[in-house]
Amino acid sequence: MSVANPETSAALSLLNAKAVRERAHRMLAIGLEDKLPNFRIHLDRMDGAVDLVLETTRKAYPSLDIPFHSRWRHFVAGNDNRWADIAGQTRWPDPAARARAEFDLAIVSVFLDAGAGPSWRYHDPKTGLAIGRSEGLGLASLAMFESGAFSANPLQPLRVDANVLATLSVADLERGLQVSDSNPLVGLEGRVDLLRRLGALVALKPDIFGSLDTPRPGGLFDRLAMLADKRQLPAPAILSELLQQLGPIWPSRLTLGGIALGDCWRHPALTTKDATSGLMPLHKLSQWLAYSLIEPLQTAGIRVSDIDGLTGLAEYRNGGLFVDGGVLAFRDADDARREHEVASSLVVEWRALTVALLDRVAEGVRQRLGLDATSLPLAKVLEGGTWAAGRRLARERRPDASPPVKVTSDGTVF
Repeated sequence: MSVANPETSAALSLLNAKAVRERAHRMLAIGLEDKLPNFRIHLDRMDGAVDLVLETTRKAYPSLDIPFHSRWRHFVAGNDNRWADIAGQTRWPDPAARARAEFDLAIVSVFLDAGAGPSWRYHDPKTGLAIGRSEGLGLASLAMFESGAFSANPLQPLRVDANVLATLSVADLERGLQVSDSNPLVGLEGRVDLLRRLGALVALKPDIFGSLDTPRPGGLFDRLAMLADKRQLPAPAILSELLQQLGPIWPSRLTLGGIALGDCWRHPALTTKDATSGLMPLHKLSQWLAYSLIEPLQTAGIRVSDIDGLTGLAEYRNGGLFVDGGVLAFRDADDARREHEVASSLVVEWRALTVALLDRVAEGVRQRLGLDATSLPLAKVLEGGTWAAGRRLARERRPDASPPVKVTSDGTVF
């Protein structure tokens, strides 16, 4: 890709985790000077947030043997690791075949993993339980994948084919996710549109997604394996590749120099002297996906380094931890009752502050435990951790466990 155009070069500078972290911490610094339009920051409440995260972590993982925060955790119901069972019973021709299938599953499942809303439930046929939110979406997407819902070959159900995704219908997803008038899912059409865009893009890039197979999202494994140096790949490189290869599928938002910026938004506080002035990259779903591709790469024998090069996730459970925990306070108390668009400066500010504050929580948790970032990377603090603590506070404070900031979602961000 040519970067002769300065705007194109500026756009590419936002498509990485380093840009997310740098700008998030700049937002925090502005907030600590009490110069943000929407939130005040009370760092004296951070010890309480760290205490809650540590307590939540110890309860879930008493031995502190914490896995990475990733989509794979949602394929476990009770002690039943459903994907591990499926993969263990499958005769894979080689490790790369399994990795492609795992990439297929992770990519589609993450793209379906925006907020489900308070009412939707997946009625799990294996346990009879009604499971909501991310866990329900995870099990539902796994069941669709296992049944061959995304495969063009009935004899090979465990795959996602570009042409199947490109023609996916709302009815297909309604059926797989058990959506009905009595079981509504927020942003259903947005999810279908996103998967169709994914299918169309993958079909148009056989050099990236079809180098050793017909075009499929899982073909990205072969691309990353090729980029690995001596079977080692930095985690931020996974994210950069996801953003550059899949960027065009996101709904039309901001573009710069002909580059789609994805989960990147305007905020008046972030002024710079170049074309990126006022822009705050967050890349939440792409980072969630990057975290979720680490384990398939490791299983295939590729070592993933610099996992802390990725950032915390700017989503409503992590963000809710800080609002419900009193670290962040609305300047205008009425904002707690209003609905806010994803692109609003309030939501952008909240999400950016969440990323920066998650780094501070991670430091606090490590200090309490006497561990360093190598033994307790951010990915484990998130899993232990911040996301569950945010959900716990939401359940304690609101009957429907909704987040403390009301966001109008289209099913492609939260």
